[in-house]
Amino acid sequence: MTLATAASGVEVVLDGRAWLRAMAAEVRTGLTAVRKWLPSTLFYDAAGSALFERITETPEYYLTRTERALLQRHAAEVVELIRPREIVELGSGSGRKIRDLLDAAGAGSERALRYVPMDVDPDGVSALVRNLGEDYPGLRVHGLVGDFLHHLGRVPPPIGPRLVVFLGSTIGNLHPGPRRAFLAEVGRLIAPGDGFLVGLDLVKPATVLEPAYDDRLGVTAAFNRNLLRVVNRQFGADFNPEAYRHHATFNAEASRMEMHLVPDAHQRVRVAALGLRVEIAPVETLWTESSYKFTMGSAADMLAEVGLALRGWYTDSRGMFALALAGWP
Repeated sequence: MTLATAASGVEVVLDGRAWLRAMAAEVRTGLTAVRKWLPSTLFYDAAGSALFERITETPEYYLTRTERALLQRHAAEVVELIRPREIVELGSGSGRKIRDLLDAAGAGSERALRYVPMDVDPDGVSALVRNLGEDYPGLRVHGLVGDFLHHLGRVPPPIGPRLVVFLGSTIGNLHPGPRRAFLAEVGRLIAPGDGFLVGLDLVKPATVLEPAYDDRLGVTAAFNRNLLRVVNRQFGADFNPEAYRHHATFNAEASRMEMHLVPDAHQRVRVAALGLRVEIAPVETLWTESSYKFTMGSAADMLAEVGLALRGWYTDSRGMFALALAGWP
Protein backbone atom coordinates (compact mmCIF):
# COMPACT_ATOMS: atom_id res chain seq x y z
CA MET A 1 0.00 0.00 0.00
CA THR A 2 1.33 3.45 -0.90
CA LEU A 3 0.17 6.83 0.39
CA ALA A 4 1.80 9.46 -1.77
CA THR A 5 2.00 13.04 -2.92
CA ALA A 6 3.58 14.10 -6.20
CA ALA A 7 7.09 14.31 -4.79
CA SER A 8 6.96 12.19 -1.65
CA GLY A 9 5.00 9.34 -0.13
CA VAL A 10 4.78 6.52 2.38
CA GLU A 11 4.88 2.88 1.31
CA VAL A 12 3.68 0.29 3.81
CA VAL A 13 5.55 -3.00 3.39
CA LEU A 14 5.00 -4.27 6.94
CA ASP A 15 2.14 -6.73 7.45
CA GLY A 16 1.04 -5.77 10.96
CA ARG A 17 -0.69 -9.06 11.70
CA ALA A 18 2.26 -11.12 10.48
CA TRP A 19 4.64 -8.96 12.52
CA LEU A 20 2.51 -9.48 15.65
CA ARG A 21 2.48 -13.24 15.04
CA ALA A 22 6.26 -13.19 14.79
CA MET A 23 6.50 -11.22 18.04
CA ALA A 24 4.13 -13.70 19.72
CA ALA A 25 6.42 -16.55 18.66
CA GLU A 26 9.41 -14.71 20.10
CA VAL A 27 7.59 -14.05 23.38
CA ARG A 28 6.72 -17.75 23.66
CA THR A 29 10.30 -18.79 22.89
CA GLY A 30 11.74 -16.29 25.34
CA LEU A 31 9.43 -17.07 28.25
CA THR A 32 9.92 -20.83 27.89
CA ALA A 33 13.71 -20.65 27.56
CA VAL A 34 16.02 -21.82 30.34
CA ARG A 35 17.31 -18.25 30.54
CA LYS A 36 14.15 -16.24 30.04
CA TRP A 37 14.07 -13.22 27.74
CA LEU A 38 11.68 -10.89 25.94
CA PRO A 39 12.16 -9.27 22.51
CA SER A 40 13.47 -5.71 22.74
CA THR A 41 11.56 -4.89 19.55
CA LEU A 42 8.48 -4.48 21.75
CA PHE A 43 9.99 -1.58 23.70
CA TYR A 44 8.83 1.05 21.27
CA ASP A 45 5.13 1.58 21.67
CA ALA A 46 4.07 5.23 22.07
CA ALA A 47 4.91 5.25 25.78
CA GLY A 48 8.21 3.45 25.25
CA SER A 49 9.26 5.81 22.47
CA ALA A 50 8.47 8.82 24.68
CA LEU A 51 10.46 7.31 27.55
CA PHE A 52 13.41 6.65 25.26
CA GLU A 53 13.38 10.28 24.15
CA ARG A 54 13.64 11.21 27.84
CA ILE A 55 16.51 8.73 28.29
CA THR A 56 18.51 10.50 25.59
CA GLU A 57 18.26 13.71 27.62
CA THR A 58 19.49 12.26 30.94
CA PRO A 59 22.98 13.35 32.07
CA GLU A 60 24.25 9.76 32.10
CA TYR A 61 23.19 8.84 28.56
CA TYR A 62 26.06 10.21 26.51
CA LEU A 63 25.32 8.23 23.32
CA THR A 64 22.81 10.48 21.56
CA ARG A 65 24.50 13.83 22.18
CA THR A 66 27.96 12.44 21.33
CA GLU A 67 26.72 10.93 18.08
CA ARG A 68 24.94 14.15 17.18
CA ALA A 69 28.11 16.16 17.76
CA LEU A 70 30.02 13.76 15.50
CA LEU A 71 27.40 14.13 12.78
CA GLN A 72 27.56 17.90 12.98
CA ARG A 73 31.35 17.78 12.76
CA HIS A 74 31.78 15.17 10.03
CA ALA A 75 28.62 15.17 7.87
CA ALA A 76 30.25 17.33 5.18
CA GLU A 77 33.27 15.01 5.00
CA VAL A 78 31.08 11.91 4.66
CA VAL A 79 29.01 13.54 1.94
CA GLU A 80 32.16 14.67 0.12
CA LEU A 81 33.43 11.07 0.08
CA ILE A 82 30.18 9.48 -1.17
CA ARG A 83 28.49 12.37 -3.04
CA PRO A 84 25.10 10.70 -2.56
CA ARG A 85 22.00 11.38 -4.59
CA GLU A 86 20.11 9.19 -2.14
CA ILE A 87 20.23 8.68 1.63
CA VAL A 88 18.54 5.58 3.08
CA GLU A 89 18.04 5.65 6.86
CA LEU A 90 17.22 2.43 8.71
CA GLY A 91 15.30 2.86 11.96
CA SER A 92 14.67 6.51 11.17
CA GLY A 93 12.54 7.34 14.23
CA SER A 94 11.80 11.05 14.48
CA GLY A 95 14.49 11.89 11.90
CA ARG A 96 16.18 14.44 14.14
CA LYS A 97 19.71 13.20 13.45
CA ILE A 98 19.47 12.91 9.67
CA ARG A 99 19.17 16.66 9.10
CA ASP A 100 22.92 17.26 9.39
CA LEU A 101 23.49 14.82 6.52
CA LEU A 102 20.61 16.22 4.48
CA ASP A 103 21.95 19.75 4.90
CA ALA A 104 25.46 18.66 3.92
CA ALA A 105 24.08 16.86 0.87
CA GLY A 106 22.26 19.97 -0.32
CA ALA A 107 18.68 18.93 0.45
CA GLY A 108 17.73 22.59 0.82
CA SER A 109 19.01 23.46 -2.66
CA GLU A 110 17.83 22.53 -6.14
CA ARG A 111 20.15 19.52 -6.19
CA ALA A 112 18.20 16.30 -6.85
CA LEU A 113 18.24 14.23 -3.66
CA ARG A 114 16.06 11.42 -2.37
CA TYR A 115 15.68 10.36 1.25
CA VAL A 116 14.30 6.92 2.14
CA PRO A 117 13.46 6.53 5.85
CA MET A 118 12.45 3.06 7.11
CA ASP A 119 10.75 2.43 10.45
CA VAL A 120 8.02 0.15 11.84
CA ASP A 121 5.88 3.04 13.12
CA PRO A 122 3.51 4.24 10.35
CA ASP A 123 2.55 7.40 12.21
CA GLY A 124 6.21 8.28 12.76
CA VAL A 125 7.14 7.70 9.12
CA SER A 126 4.16 9.74 7.90
CA ALA A 127 5.03 12.62 10.24
CA LEU A 128 8.66 12.53 9.11
CA VAL A 129 7.69 12.62 5.43
CA ARG A 130 5.34 15.53 6.09
CA ASN A 131 7.80 17.54 8.19
CA LEU A 132 10.71 17.11 5.81
CA GLY A 133 8.48 18.04 2.91
CA GLU A 134 7.76 21.34 4.63
CA ASP A 135 11.38 22.02 5.60
CA TYR A 136 13.03 20.81 2.36
CA PRO A 137 10.59 21.53 -0.50
CA GLY A 138 12.93 20.12 -3.16
CA LEU A 139 13.65 16.85 -1.33
CA ARG A 140 12.03 13.66 -2.59
CA VAL A 141 11.06 11.44 0.37
CA HIS A 142 10.05 7.81 -0.06
CA GLY A 143 8.97 6.63 3.40
CA LEU A 144 8.93 2.89 4.11
CA VAL A 145 6.93 1.37 6.95
CA GLY A 146 8.90 -1.81 7.49
CA ASP A 147 11.27 -3.78 9.67
CA PHE A 148 14.93 -3.34 8.74
CA LEU A 149 15.61 -6.95 9.74
CA HIS A 150 13.11 -8.31 7.22
CA HIS A 151 12.27 -5.73 4.57
CA LEU A 152 15.53 -4.34 3.20
CA GLY A 153 14.66 -6.00 -0.10
CA ARG A 154 11.79 -3.53 -0.41
CA VAL A 155 14.05 -0.48 -0.51
CA PRO A 156 13.52 1.00 -4.00
CA PRO A 157 16.31 0.78 -6.59
CA PRO A 158 18.89 3.55 -6.23
CA ILE A 159 18.68 6.73 -8.28
CA GLY A 160 22.42 7.35 -8.01
CA PRO A 161 25.22 7.06 -5.44
CA ARG A 162 23.70 5.89 -2.17
CA LEU A 163 24.50 6.42 1.50
CA VAL A 164 22.82 3.96 3.89
CA VAL A 165 22.63 5.27 7.46
CA PHE A 166 22.08 3.27 10.67
CA LEU A 167 22.47 5.50 13.70
CA GLY A 168 21.95 5.38 17.46
CA SER A 169 24.19 2.34 18.07
CA THR A 170 21.12 0.26 17.18
CA ILE A 171 23.40 -2.29 15.56
CA GLY A 172 24.62 -3.06 19.08
CA ASN A 173 21.17 -4.45 19.93
CA LEU A 174 21.70 -7.32 17.47
CA HIS A 175 23.40 -10.52 18.55
CA PRO A 176 26.26 -11.71 16.29
CA GLY A 177 24.22 -14.11 14.10
CA PRO A 178 21.36 -11.73 13.25
CA ARG A 179 23.86 -8.88 12.99
CA ARG A 180 25.86 -10.74 10.35
CA ALA A 181 22.70 -11.52 8.38
CA PHE A 182 21.60 -7.88 8.61
CA LEU A 183 24.97 -6.56 7.40
CA ALA A 184 24.90 -8.98 4.50
CA GLU A 185 21.55 -7.49 3.47
CA VAL A 186 22.95 -3.97 3.84
CA GLY A 187 25.79 -5.01 1.55
CA ARG A 188 23.22 -5.80 -1.14
CA LEU A 189 21.85 -2.25 -0.90
CA ILE A 190 25.15 -0.59 -1.77
CA ALA A 191 27.39 -0.70 -4.82
CA PRO A 192 31.12 0.05 -5.09
CA GLY A 193 31.57 3.73 -4.23
CA ASP A 194 28.44 3.85 -2.06
CA GLY A 195 28.65 4.12 1.73
CA PHE A 196 27.21 2.64 4.92
CA LEU A 197 27.41 4.97 7.93
CA VAL A 198 26.81 3.24 11.25
CA GLY A 199 26.84 4.57 14.82
CA LEU A 200 28.85 2.46 17.29
CA ASP A 201 29.11 2.78 21.04
CA LEU A 202 32.68 2.05 22.11
CA VAL A 203 34.09 -0.18 24.85
CA LYS A 204 34.75 1.74 28.05
CA PRO A 205 34.76 1.10 31.80
CA ALA A 206 31.64 -0.30 33.44
CA THR A 207 31.61 2.77 35.68
CA VAL A 208 30.71 4.82 32.59
CA LEU A 209 28.55 2.29 30.75
CA GLU A 210 26.30 1.09 33.55
CA PRO A 211 24.98 4.52 34.65
CA ALA A 212 24.04 5.22 31.02
CA TYR A 213 21.59 2.31 31.28
CA ASP A 214 20.51 2.97 34.88
CA ASP A 215 20.04 6.72 35.31
CA ARG A 216 19.43 8.28 38.69
CA LEU A 217 15.99 9.56 37.73
CA GLY A 218 14.79 6.03 36.94
CA VAL A 219 13.74 6.80 33.36
CA THR A 220 15.50 3.71 31.98
CA ALA A 221 13.91 1.58 34.69
CA ALA A 222 10.46 2.86 33.64
CA PHE A 223 11.35 2.19 29.98
CA ASN A 224 12.37 -1.38 30.82
CA ARG A 225 9.22 -2.11 32.85
CA ASN A 226 7.05 -0.67 30.09
CA LEU A 227 7.98 -3.70 28.00
CA LEU A 228 5.83 -5.80 30.36
CA ARG A 229 2.90 -3.44 29.81
CA VAL A 230 3.26 -3.94 26.05
CA VAL A 231 3.24 -7.73 26.47
CA ASN A 232 0.18 -7.42 28.73
CA ARG A 233 -1.68 -5.34 26.15
CA GLN A 234 -0.66 -7.21 23.00
CA PHE A 235 -0.83 -10.78 24.29
CA GLY A 236 -3.24 -10.70 27.21
CA ALA A 237 -0.57 -11.25 29.86
CA ASP A 238 -0.91 -10.31 33.51
CA PHE A 239 2.61 -9.18 34.40
CA ASN A 240 2.81 -6.80 37.34
CA PRO A 241 5.56 -4.43 36.13
CA GLU A 242 6.11 -2.93 39.57
CA ALA A 243 7.04 -6.38 40.92
CA TYR A 244 10.27 -6.26 38.88
CA ARG A 245 13.34 -4.16 39.47
CA HIS A 246 15.51 -2.89 36.65
CA HIS A 247 19.07 -4.27 36.50
CA ALA A 248 21.75 -3.12 34.04
CA THR A 249 25.20 -4.71 33.95
CA PHE A 250 28.23 -4.76 31.67
CA ASN A 251 29.20 -8.23 30.48
CA ALA A 252 32.89 -7.60 29.75
CA GLU A 253 33.50 -11.07 28.30
CA ALA A 254 30.78 -10.57 25.67
CA SER A 255 31.50 -6.82 25.34
CA ARG A 256 27.88 -5.88 25.86
CA MET A 257 25.57 -4.08 28.24
CA GLU A 258 22.63 -6.18 29.38
CA MET A 259 19.28 -5.01 30.74
CA HIS A 260 17.21 -7.36 32.89
CA LEU A 261 14.02 -7.32 34.92
CA VAL A 262 14.39 -9.11 38.24
CA PRO A 263 11.31 -10.21 40.26
CA ASP A 264 11.26 -9.27 43.92
CA ALA A 265 9.25 -12.42 44.73
CA HIS A 266 8.06 -15.56 42.97
CA GLN A 267 5.87 -14.60 39.99
CA ARG A 268 3.13 -16.61 38.27
CA VAL A 269 2.26 -15.11 34.90
CA ARG A 270 -0.49 -16.03 32.44
CA VAL A 271 -0.20 -15.06 28.78
CA ALA A 272 -3.73 -15.62 27.54
CA ALA A 273 -3.16 -15.15 23.80
CA LEU A 274 -0.43 -17.81 23.86
CA GLY A 275 -2.19 -20.18 26.24
CA LEU A 276 0.93 -19.98 28.37
CA ARG A 277 1.57 -20.03 32.11
CA VAL A 278 5.03 -19.07 33.34
CA GLU A 279 6.67 -19.10 36.76
CA ILE A 280 9.60 -16.79 37.43
CA ALA A 281 11.66 -17.22 40.58
CA PRO A 282 13.56 -14.40 42.33
CA VAL A 283 16.84 -16.02 41.26
CA GLU A 284 15.78 -15.67 37.61
CA THR A 285 15.67 -12.61 35.38
CA LEU A 286 13.92 -11.53 32.21
CA TRP A 287 16.67 -10.48 29.81
CA THR A 288 15.20 -7.61 27.81
CA GLU A 289 18.04 -5.98 25.87
CA SER A 290 21.68 -6.29 24.89
CA SER A 291 23.83 -3.45 23.63
CA TYR A 292 27.17 -4.57 22.22
CA LYS A 293 30.17 -2.27 22.47
CA PHE A 294 32.93 -2.03 19.89
CA THR A 295 36.51 -1.06 19.22
CA MET A 296 37.82 0.05 15.86
CA GLY A 297 39.31 -3.42 15.44
CA SER A 298 36.14 -5.32 16.32
CA ALA A 299 34.11 -3.02 14.06
CA ALA A 300 36.45 -3.71 11.14
CA ASP A 301 36.25 -7.45 11.83
CA MET A 302 32.43 -7.31 11.99
CA LEU A 303 32.26 -5.57 8.60
CA ALA A 304 34.88 -7.84 7.05
CA GLU A 305 32.72 -10.88 7.83
CA VAL A 306 30.37 -9.77 5.04
CA GLY A 307 33.08 -8.37 2.76
CA LEU A 308 32.78 -4.70 3.71
CA ALA A 309 35.72 -2.48 4.70
CA LEU A 310 36.16 0.66 6.76
CA ARG A 311 36.48 3.83 4.69
CA GLY A 312 36.25 6.30 7.56
CA TRP A 313 36.34 6.31 11.35
CA TYR A 314 35.10 9.34 13.26
CA THR A 315 35.23 9.50 17.04
CA ASP A 316 35.24 12.06 19.82
CA SER A 317 38.32 13.07 21.80
CA ARG A 318 37.32 10.86 24.75
CA GLY A 319 36.72 7.75 22.65
CA MET A 320 33.11 7.41 23.77
CA PHE A 321 31.36 6.82 20.45
CA ALA A 322 32.19 6.41 16.78
CA LEU A 323 30.69 6.81 13.35
CA ALA A 324 32.06 4.15 11.02
CA LEU A 325 31.83 4.65 7.26
CA ALA A 326 32.02 1.38 5.38
CA GLY A 327 31.81 0.25 1.79
CA TRP A 328 33.00 -2.32 -0.69
CA PRO A 329 36.82 -2.52 -0.87
